[in-house]
Amino acid sequence: MKVLKDILYGVNINAVAGSTTTVINSIAFDSRHVVANDAFVAIRGAAADGHQFITAAIDRGAVAIICETLPESLKDGITYVEVTNSNKALAYMAANYYEHPSKNLKLVGVTGTNGKTTVTSLLYQLFKKAGYKVGLLSTVKIMVDTTEYKTTHTTPDSLTINKYLKLMNDEGVEFCFMEASSHGIHQSRTAGLHFAGGVFTNLSHDHLDYHSSFAEYRDVKKSFFDALPKQAFVLSNLDDKNGLVMLQNTNAKKFTYALKNYADYKAQILENDFGGLLLKINDVELWTKLIGNFNAYNILAIYGTAELLGLQSEEILKLISELESVSGRFQYFISDDRITAVVDYAHTPDALKNVLETINAIRTKNEDLITVVGCGGDRDKTKRPKMANIASALSTKVIFTSDNPRTEDPEAIIKDMEKGVAPQNFKKTLSITDRKQAIKAACQMAQPKDIILIAGKGHETYQEINGERFDFDDYQIVQECLKELQK
Repeated sequence: MKVLKDILYGVNINAVAGSTTTVINSIAFDSRHVVANDAFVAIRGAAADGHQFITAAIDRGAVAIICETLPESLKDGITYVEVTNSNKALAYMAANYYEHPSKNLKLVGVTGTNGKTTVTSLLYQLFKKAGYKVGLLSTVKIMVDTTEYKTTHTTPDSLTINKYLKLMNDEGVEFCFMEASSHGIHQSRTAGLHFAGGVFTNLSHDHLDYHSSFAEYRDVKKSFFDALPKQAFVLSNLDDKNGLVMLQNTNAKKFTYALKNYADYKAQILENDFGGLLLKINDVELWTKLIGNFNAYNILAIYGTAELLGLQSEEILKLISELESVSGRFQYFISDDRITAVVDYAHTPDALKNVLETINAIRTKNEDLITVVGCGGDRDKTKRPKMANIASALSTKVIFTSDNPRTEDPEAIIKDMEKGVAPQNFKKTLSITDRKQAIKAACQMAQPKDIILIAGKGHETYQEINGERFDFDDYQIVQECLKELQK
């Protein structure tokens, strides 16, 4: 139980009707989750406006309403607080309610179009191997040291973030690595948190269904670094054209990493094959099980972050050599028939290009590269033809299929993709709407030494169709299909 005025500390308040000495049980922003003596925060979302559910929240027992517009009729005995931004108010209220748990550990936020999950997950792995208690807030899962919790968003809501950070405090966690998505930053889910550092991976075409332009998308990412305190550090990818942009207005200590430019953390790729990468980092050679140029950048980000957090260079290099790939991120196996199957989360044009270029750099060109790819429904439509163009240009054969169609017609999504295929590449393409049948077809086409890439869903173990989630695991299905063909 908390006093309302205490959990409102730091919130930008325009007006108050009622008493702020009201005792609050907990905070909710979904009226269905309200119980007696709760504070309800009315948030304007893309699908619904929380202001429409204020009466429902009061009927369920809410004693305080935090909103951007006060209702026309105010109910006796209820405290109403008008705020400038409900999302930001929720973030500060959550931090106050859970007693600022982020202050009690070293929290690092990782943002960028690609690489967030890999960098945060591998940092979690590395610090666990170094003997620390570690937390993770990622697309794949939430970890409170050794205890795993499921997650549904890249960046959870403010209440969830602070709840798990408090659990981390209770478990004695020292470091926490967190993905910071553009949605999460824009909706102020990272507000009120105390970051020890921030990492910028890269920026490319994504989320233009949510952001009005690429410039807005970039500036939202930048705002995360702008908000960091001077005690924190920023580690930015200097090979990305927006790497310096992220450093422009931050008060934090600035560090860079790169493969092509001079930087604080520099690497050179010496060898790159399906066995892993041989790198030279700051003049020291390192072998890692991770594969591809994009992973060379991820490793540099991990190396720099670990050193900036106080680990010794020799220990970091040793631990990086022991790291295992992240689920659904260039996850591969070789069948008994010597067919290589790769499953990757690549769901943006840049990520797909990176994965295909990595495979093409490794293969001898005497084998086929068969790509199975789709695009998500109810998301940025402009990237669909771009992804199809990349897939058809960089593969021997391509099968267009459904991803998570959500409420869209999967065949219409595929039609959008097909518009991006260059005339000379049409003969390489095939469209099979059913994703399982598409994977099966790729397996039937493949000959010994061929490579199958299944892109778009990676770690996801479901397919989302018309509001329902059905069990679907790319990695499991391709294993089953190849095993069935061996019989």
